[in-house]
Amino acid sequence: MKLRNLLALGLGGAALGLLFIEPSLAQTPTPEAATAAPAAAAAAAPLPNKGDTAWMLIASVLVLMMTVPGLALFYGGLVRTKNMLSVLTQVFAIACIVCLLWVFYGYSLAFTNGGGINDFVGGFSKAFLKGVDANANVATFSNGVVIPEYVYICFQMTFAMITPALIVGAFAERMKFSALIVFVILWVTLIYFPMAHMVWYWPGPDLTADAAKALAAAGGEANAAAKAAYDTALGDAGFLFKKGALDFAGGTVVHINAGIAGFVGCLLLGKRIGYGRDLLAPHSLTMTTIGASLLWVGWFGFNAGSNLESNGTTALAMINTFVATAAAAVSWLLVEWVAKGKPSLLGMLSGAIAGLVAVTPASGFAGPMGSIVLGLVAGGVCFVMCSTVKNALGYDDSLDVFGVHCIGGILGALATGILVDPKLGGVGIPDYTTKPGELAVGAYDMMGQLIIQAEAVGLTLLWSGIGSLILYKLVDFTIGLRVKEDEEREGLDIADHGERAYNY
Repeated sequence: MKLRNLLALGLGGAALGLLFIEPSLAQTPTPEAATAAPAAAAAAAPLPNKGDTAWMLIASVLVLMMTVPGLALFYGGLVRTKNMLSVLTQVFAIACIVCLLWVFYGYSLAFTNGGGINDFVGGFSKAFLKGVDANANVATFSNGVVIPEYVYICFQMTFAMITPALIVGAFAERMKFSALIVFVILWVTLIYFPMAHMVWYWPGPDLTADAAKALAAAGGEANAAAKAAYDTALGDAGFLFKKGALDFAGGTVVHINAGIAGFVGCLLLGKRIGYGRDLLAPHSLTMTTIGASLLWVGWFGFNAGSNLESNGTTALAMINTFVATAAAAVSWLLVEWVAKGKPSLLGMLSGAIAGLVAVTPASGFAGPMGSIVLGLVAGGVCFVMCSTVKNALGYDDSLDVFGVHCIGGILGALATGILVDPKLGGVGIPDYTTKPGELAVGAYDMMGQLIIQAEAVGLTLLWSGIGSLILYKLVDFTIGLRVKEDEEREGLDIADHGERAYNY
C-alpha cells in the first residue's frame, strides 16, 4: 500500500510540475487561446445533422419507389395485356439510363454555375462528379444547415429519373422502344437539366446572408465594391429562381415539363389503332391501384423531402400531401358520380394523382386548409380535362398525362402564388436579405406573385413544348417514332421485347 501511495504521489507531482513547466497542458486556457477558440468555431464550416441526413436518404429511396415499382405498375395496369411488359420495360430502362446520365453530366448541368449562360443552364465543373467526395456538403434552406452532397445528388437524381418516365403514358402502346430511348436521352439533356437549373439552382441562403451582412457593414449601396459582391451573390441562380418563381417540389420542373412533352408526343404519333372504335380498357385496375398507392406513399419523399431538412416545414409538406390528395380523390369521385351516374375506382385513383400533382409546387408554401381547397379544385378540373375536353378535341393521350400532370401542374403552380399568402394560412415568401441569418418573411404582393408564377408556367410550356417537338421530329426523321401497324396489333411485348408479361 505504501509503495502504491508513493507512486501515486510521484505521478501526481510530475503532472503538477508539467502544468507549471508547460502552460499549454493546463486546463485553464491562456488569454490568447480563449480569444482564438470562438473565432475558430465561428470560422468552422457547418456539419450535416444526422437526422437531416437520415431523412434525406429515406426520401431519396421513397422517390425511387415512385418510379419503380410505383409508376411502372400504375401505367402497366392501364394498358392492354399485350403491352404490359413493354410499359414496365420502358419505365425501368428510363430510370436506369437517366440515373447514369445524371452522374455523368446531368447534376453538373442542373446545379452548378454555368458562367455566361448561368441563368439557363449550369456548366461541366462537376461532370462525372468531379470534386465531390464523402466530405462535401451542400446548403439547404436554413442558414448554417447543410447535408452531404452525395445525398443531395441522389435525391435530385430520383426526380430526373421519374420525370421522363411520366411522358411514356401519353403515347403508350405505339412508340418504338429504340426511338423512346434516344428521345429520352436528348430530352433530359436539353429540356430537363436546363429546366431544373432555371427553377431550383442557387448557392443557398448563407451566401445571400453573408453578402447582405457585408453590404450593410460597408455602409450600404454607397459602397460600390460591396454592392457588386452583393449583386453577384444574388445573381448566382437560375432564371426563374431569380425572378422569384415558387416551385417547392416540381410543379414546373416535373409535371408541366413532362405533361406538355407527352401531349406533343401523342399528337405527333397519332391515335392508337381502334381508338374511339374498339374497347381499349385497362387490363388490371388491381395493378393500377397498387401503383397509385405506392405513388402516394413515395410522394411524401417527393414533397416533404424537397425541404432538404427534417423540421416543421417538412411536416407541413407532409400534411399537405395527405390532405390535398384525399380531397382531390373525393372530388373526382363525386364529380364523376354526378356526371356519369357511377363512381369508379379508376376515377378516384386519377383524382388522387391529380391532387398530388397540384399540391407539389405548393406543398411547402400553402397551409393545410388551402391545400384541401386546391385538391378539391384539382380533382374536378382534371376530370373535365380527361373526359369532356379530351373527347371533344379527340386526341389520344393514352393514360391522361396531359390532363392530369400538365393541367394539374399548371393549376398548382398558379395556386401556389395565392396560397402562400399568410392571410390564407400560407407561410409567406422567405427573405434571406432583410434579416440575414434568420428565416424572415418578405413582402408579398398576390398579383405580382401570380404574374411571376404565370411567367414560369409559360416558359415551361414553351421550353418543353417547342423543344420536345424538335426532338420528336429529329428522332422520327432518323429512326422513326411509331411501330409498324402489324406490330401494334400484335402488342409491343412481343414486337419490341420478345416476351410476354403473362404466360397462361
